[in-house]
Amino acid sequence: MEQMRGIYAIPPTPFKDNGELDEQGLRSIIQFCLNAGAHGIVTPVNASEFISLTDDERKQVVRIAVDTVSGQIPVVAGVAGTCEEHAVYHAHHAREAGADSLIAMPPYVKKATPDEIVHYYQALDREAQGLPVWIQNNMPPVGTPMSPQLLARIVKSTESVHYVKEECWPAGHYMTELLELAGDTVKGIQGGMAGRYLLDEYARGACGSMPACEICDVHVRLWELLEAGDQRGARDVFNRMLPLLNLEFMYGVAVYKEVLVRRGIISSAYMRNAGHFPLDDYDRKELSAILEDLQPLFRV
Repeated sequence: MEQMRGIYAIPPTPFKDNGELDEQGLRSIIQFCLNAGAHGIVTPVNASEFISLTDDERKQVVRIAVDTVSGQIPVVAGVAGTCEEHAVYHAHHAREAGADSLIAMPPYVKKATPDEIVHYYQALDREAQGLPVWIQNNMPPVGTPMSPQLLARIVKSTESVHYVKEECWPAGHYMTELLELAGDTVKGIQGGMAGRYLLDEYARGACGSMPACEICDVHVRLWELLEAGDQRGARDVFNRMLPLLNLEFMYGVAVYKEVLVRRGIISSAYMRNAGHFPLDDYDRKELSAILEDLQPLFRV
């Protein structure tokens, strides 16, 4: 398989106003990502509110993603578990459902030791049966930060766990150190955190980014400019994006869904009660001004 490269968009999981999973809304979001030029789909993970989904809903999200994408781009299924057995359970389902790749944080409730984390990824490696597996290195409260040394140990001890999504601070330094430690054993590193550090990460050798998808078309435009070597153009687009990325940093899922509603992609911005901050009238007014500036960059 060629290197998994580009903008791997993360759809938030849409709900109806009564809190039920909105299947048609999810299909609409994924189709929007396809129309926007996404190079991959990643779900269900943090930006998908995966911790508020039941196991059955997590499996449903993977099935919907695989069916909607229909082989056009890779689907990376989120399979993080509370323990090794839980992660393997989701990995088995994702592989059977037709996912092209898997991604997992370490156990996300009771934190695991370094040795336990290595064994966890080795178990996912066995279950993956050759599918590429991503390590998601993420900050608390959900994530467990792993050093570049531990990441290198994992990729060197597995057959398929050779991609990393790096979201720990300082992400750029971690990327550089991991590439030095692991060399060709690492097939690719992508950033997260909404692509806020993509310019620096690209210079360090990142093969893409995994942002939430509400401005997927703009992230794709930024990536294309970087790949074309147009640093000035890339910086101009990034500077236009930054106010929205800053608002995302504060409010997360509430911003993703509000933008998708305003763009006509889903009908409800409902969030399940899982520690999210809702937007108020001042936030919505600021968001309106930000989107007015960004609108000329929308392709969809």
